[in-house]
Amino acid sequence: MTDQHWNSGDRLVHTGRPEWGVGQVLAATSMRQDGKDAQRLTIRFDRAGTKTISTAVASLAPPDMAPQAAPGRPKAAHAEPAPSRAELLKRMVRIPDSASDPFRPLASRLEATTGLYRFKPTGRLLLDWAASQTGLADPLSTFTRPDLEEAFKRFQAGLDAHLRTLVHQARREEPAALAGLGNKVTPAVRQMLTRMLTER
Repeated sequence: MTDQHWNSGDRLVHTGRPEWGVGQVLAATSMRQDGKDAQRLTIRFDRAGTKTISTAVASLAPPDMAPQAAPGRPKAAHAEPAPSRAELLKRMVRIPDSASDPFRPLASRLEATTGLYRFKPTGRLLLDWAASQTGLADPLSTFTRPDLEEAFKRFQAGLDAHLRTLVHQARREEPAALAGLGNKVTPAVRQMLTRMLTER
């Protein structure tokens, strides 16, 4: 999904998985996928280890062109003071711009919102969520696990309410946006969508 050509040693981020952190290309091989030129990249990410990714399906960007400090915030050219713990907590429970920006198409917001249900309040998925929301490489360096679990509860409540609003809007204005989710969501999210669609 990117026209950029990557070489061994390049640093990048997977914009669809910001919680993985910055990655370094270990190997790059040219290939054809779905009739288009692409690359198969082996990348070592700060937080996710080594992954093999096709540029035909992954959205990759140089680190300085992708939001990392917080979803939807461009990286500043100059050094900014580190955010306070209170600011990081606000970021942690905020719905990312990709899911909430009213100028994005409704179908895109729905897909981004349902994608956030990949995070869970336990284990590595809790840390991945906190890293994705705050940009911290190690959220446990600033917060305790109970802090993160409590923040996740608040995030989850906000996410459920946000999804409900989008579902009701799509039912009224753009039913095709809901149909377009198809198999992109997990069975649990599909059940939740079904319940929301039957609400009055």
